Amino acid sequence: MIRFECDYLEGAHPEVLDALIKTNLEQTCGYSEDSYCEEAREKIKTAIGRNDADIHFLVGGTQANLTVITAALRAHQGVIAADTGHIAVHESGAIEATGHKVITLPNDHGKINAAQIREFVDAHYADATHEHMPQPAMVYISHPTEFGTLYTKKELKDISEVCREKNLILFVDGARLGYGLEATGTDVTLHDLANLTDVFYIGGTKVGALFGEAVVVNHPLLKRDFRYIMKQRGGMLAKGRLLGIQFGALFTDNLYSRIGKHAIELSDLIRNTLRDLNIPELVPSPTNQLFPVLSNEKIAKLSEKYSFSHWANVDENHSAIRICTSWATTKENVTKLIDDLKAL
Repeated sequence: MIRFECDYLEGAHPEVLDALIKTNLEQTCGYSEDSYCEEAREKIKTAIGRNDADIHFLVGGTQANLTVITAALRAHQGVIAADTGHIAVHESGAIEATGHKVITLPNDHGKINAAQIREFVDAHYADATHEHMPQPAMVYISHPTEFGTLYTKKELKDISEVCREKNLILFVDGARLGYGLEATGTDVTLHDLANLTDVFYIGGTKVGALFGEAVVVNHPLLKRDFRYIMKQRGGMLAKGRLLGIQFGALFTDNLYSRIGKHAIELSDLIRNTLRDLNIPELVPSPTNQLFPVLSNEKIAKLSEKYSFSHWANVDENHSAIRICTSWATTKENVTKLIDDLKAL
């Protein structure tokens, strides 16, 4: 069975694993206060162009979302997200379990826009009973989104301006950020994210690390007491150096960029084949996630050799599946998939 259902099926990129092995028997202090974490922080600050940012290392995406949102919101406040957003549909109500409501807006291929946010916030305060409702205080978006789509720099800038105008914290989930940064046609860079957001994270779990996300905090109020909240939410790893070593490797010799490019190059091979075969896509994703629409009969045939995610029922006889490439995907396996798509 050749597996394409997600981008975190394997362990770690060999260069990351090698860095862990080489330092395995060293003794360091804990809780990310070691020299490896500090070195990784400096490399990330250089990459994003912000020496004033605070960098914190957490184990996974849900933990990062939970910790950041807890740090940002007061008890009566909620967070705005797309109705397809990860915090809204794929985290078992983790945010609501903290007492904060996820306020969902209709998505357009996984995205929300500045006009929607402004309209919602204005309507909230125009309602005479607004003090009886959760106060919108934060905006959560993903880049890439759950559908593999990307925000443009203008879209991000417009959302950032609305958030600053309406006093909202802007938080970008970057679990798959490495693949978004290398997608063909994107105009969003790490520098843009660092300058347009209050907080975002650089995903490692799905982009070459064994585990780990690097949270970049720009907003002064979020910086205060962030490590207290990390500890309270179970996010302060005792062997924190394991995170620093991994991100140090990812930000050495452009490894993070190389990983993203590899996955995009292979996804483009599949994407071009789908177009050549006139196989429609549920969503026009430019990243490492593809959503071809096939007949259920062809999906059953394909599933004899490949695993992938069932994404949506399109009609009685057709469904959309999700195919993911990653840092570990081989051209050999992609070529096999392409040949079998052609043979359907």
